Amino acid sequence: MDISAGWDLVVIGSGPAGEAAAMQAAKKDLRVAIVEDQKAMGGNCTHWGTIPSKALRHQVRQVIRTQRNPLLRGIINPRDVRWQDLIRRTREVIDSQVQVRTDFYIRNRVTIFAGRGRIANPHEVQVDDVEGRTHLLETKNILIATGSRPYHPADVDFDHPRVYDSDTILTMNHTPRHIIIYGAGVIGSEYACIFTGLGIRVDLVNSRDHLLDFLDTEISDALSYHLRDQGCTIRQGEEYKSVVADEDGVTLELHSGKKLRADALLWCNGRSGNTGNMGLEMVGLEPNNRGQLAVNERYQTEVENIYAVGDVVGWPSLASASYDQGRFCAAAIAGDEIKQVKDVPTGIYTIPGISSVGQTEQELTEAKIPYEVGQAFFRNLARAQITGERVGMLKILFHRETLAILGIHCFGYQAMEIVHVGQAIMRQPGEHNTLEYFIDTTFNYPTMAEAYRVAAINGINRIQR
Repeated sequence: MDISAGWDLVVIGSGPAGEAAAMQAAKKDLRVAIVEDQKAMGGNCTHWGTIPSKALRHQVRQVIRTQRNPLLRGIINPRDVRWQDLIRRTREVIDSQVQVRTDFYIRNRVTIFAGRGRIANPHEVQVDDVEGRTHLLETKNILIATGSRPYHPADVDFDHPRVYDSDTILTMNHTPRHIIIYGAGVIGSEYACIFTGLGIRVDLVNSRDHLLDFLDTEISDALSYHLRDQGCTIRQGEEYKSVVADEDGVTLELHSGKKLRADALLWCNGRSGNTGNMGLEMVGLEPNNRGQLAVNERYQTEVENIYAVGDVVGWPSLASASYDQGRFCAAAIAGDEIKQVKDVPTGIYTIPGISSVGQTEQELTEAKIPYEVGQAFFRNLARAQITGERVGMLKILFHRETLAILGIHCFGYQAMEIVHVGQAIMRQPGEHNTLEYFIDTTFNYPTMAEAYRVAAINGINRIQR
């Protein structure tokens, strides 16, 4: 056994949370090691989650845009696009990301241990590498940033070649004509858009009564409409009873008595933290039934020198938030002020995309806050007309009396980029975070950001009549 002593921080997991923590700790002059059990750096985000799914979405959007362009229509048929070809291009993006991320560790002199990390005691992490060697890392602090994996109910056979989860769908070697997606959360909705964009018939089964019910209702309804318009069948308020797979396809039986038959099934119903078989019992830590660990405002577990960030602590389970959690946690370990992730924007990479920050109309109504709405419909914007991306809208929710911005909700082309303009203004102090900023500021024309001026004027007109 190789014993390596003198570490200030050992990070287990190299996803966004682990990477950010390692980089921040290194910049604070801490001696840092990172442990990763995959063949390359980047964690689940790079290899199975955010990067591949967004790369797939981009390619499908390109196909859709080509079909909509009068000059290019007919050059490509979405039904002729093979899933394997999309995955091949996605692998190129993943490889590029791995190289970028690996360079970060080299430049910041963070030592990488490739292998499975296991906590031996509060100050030791055992790493068993792929060559059969064992390393014992003696450290002052341990950070768990092992991410999450798709939740697997025991009565579904995920070993069957026609049953997939959001990880294994990237290994599918055929292009189905019809697919069932069970679970209409963020991941399920994103993949529903990807498959419908390829002309594949989709049954999207939602256990709730509304699609993505944490969103502003108007935005959620807009997504439902456009999914259906693209040929997706959404089945609300349904629970599965059984999954039966055979050589020709998969049958999903629902408690309502319905039976759905398709070429393949994609299971997108929840995720579990990757906290199994890593020695938590050796230090008295017990995750909840979804594999998640409880932490305080410093991202500290019940064991004083063991921390956790990212998907293993639950909400918000977003790569962007995980990155900040990692930075803030490492800074606190180094003695800096304690910071918490807040005002996290929602980014949902459906087609069209959705992004929001702040409160929804439902929340403001329940809190009895007097608000008004400013709207800009993309079909009226010159930039959207030029690009052909006319579907969508920007909503600004603001206080009727103070004009303070309370919420930004965007559905459509570049929604995930547009929202940050509103987010920046919402974070300004005092009178600087009001609707008047958008009215008094000159925006480039024609741009999508101009929607803020249009929405602000629309909103101010509502209260000045």
